[in-house]
Amino acid sequence: MKEIIKEFINASPVKMISYAQYMELALYHPEEGYYIKERQKIGKEGDFYTSSNVSDVFGKLIGKWFAKNFRNLGLPPSVCEIGAGNGRFARAFIQGWSGLNDETLTYCIVEASPYHRKLQKAELNGLEDVKILYGSTFADTGMKQGLIFSNELFDAFPVHVVEKHEGIVNEVFVGFDNGQLKEIMLPVMDDRITAFINDQEIELAEGQRIEIPLAYEPFIKSIADHFTKGIMVTVDYGYTKEEWMHPSRRRGSLRGYYQHQMHHDVLQHPGEMDITSHVHFDALKLIGEKYCLNFVQKMRQDEFLMAAGILEELAEHNDPNPFSEASKRNRAIRSLILPGGISQSFDVAVQAKGLDHSIGKLF
Repeated sequence: MKEIIKEFINASPVKMISYAQYMELALYHPEEGYYIKERQKIGKEGDFYTSSNVSDVFGKLIGKWFAKNFRNLGLPPSVCEIGAGNGRFARAFIQGWSGLNDETLTYCIVEASPYHRKLQKAELNGLEDVKILYGSTFADTGMKQGLIFSNELFDAFPVHVVEKHEGIVNEVFVGFDNGQLKEIMLPVMDDRITAFINDQEIELAEGQRIEIPLAYEPFIKSIADHFTKGIMVTVDYGYTKEEWMHPSRRRGSLRGYYQHQMHHDVLQHPGEMDITSHVHFDALKLIGEKYCLNFVQKMRQDEFLMAAGILEELAEHNDPNPFSEASKRNRAIRSLILPGGISQSFDVAVQAKGLDHSIGKLF
């Protein structure tokens, strides 16, 4: 992968590429990209964990939540998960739905990775009373109404990186020198970056670095263009504009995860390391509203799960065996809602299109 990136850099007229281009190659190159290669990424043998990998409780609860609400919202039994990973969330969601509703569910998956699509098909094999569709884009699925769901999707979008130095806002590029990838800073020349900073009213302090997610808008527009009615639920970690400006975040949020170790230098292990940045939730809200995906609510994941009824999932049992299914399930539920658990690092943003006051019945 390093040689591939070197070739792209050398082919550039200025002998450098943006961080967005670097991430696109390192994560999504058709042969050597991190998310494309046949390599386990989630769980003990991978590089990171997700809520759906901790327990099937997460997916089942959201499946039940949609089963309880879709009729009140006037929506069909249709779901689209964008970036379904190993398929465990999808399986749990379908099981949660089926436990409350015997109506056939259409479950669409948008997945660009052939490796992940193979994992998903193996995980979902044998499920009944569900119609599973695949697409490389949301438009491919043909879904117009329903629920759109994603978990840790936007944090993996390629981002540009800027830093204020001696009063000037510079873009940080990636070059190659003496066999190593290196950073190069030049004053911002991309008008889209300037527009994003202005639209979000971002005031950088001297020495502050921040990521600019230009890929949000075309992606959200591509969904809104084909989505006529429903809700979009985004689960991810990120910050509001005010939180971005906190001094502790002056070096930005770009991070790499390799074998469960966090790396600040994301130029290491290209193609072998997950690269993420925190989501700009205010930008997600503003861009969504531009395309009629209206903001409904943002809450911490544990608050969302409580509102969705996770406490009702706790099993009453007298089995002293800590390895019984009931014991393991109760521990998983507690891990999702107790202070210090995984949910306190995540937020749930809810957006809606074509819905009126009925959306208020969700919580």
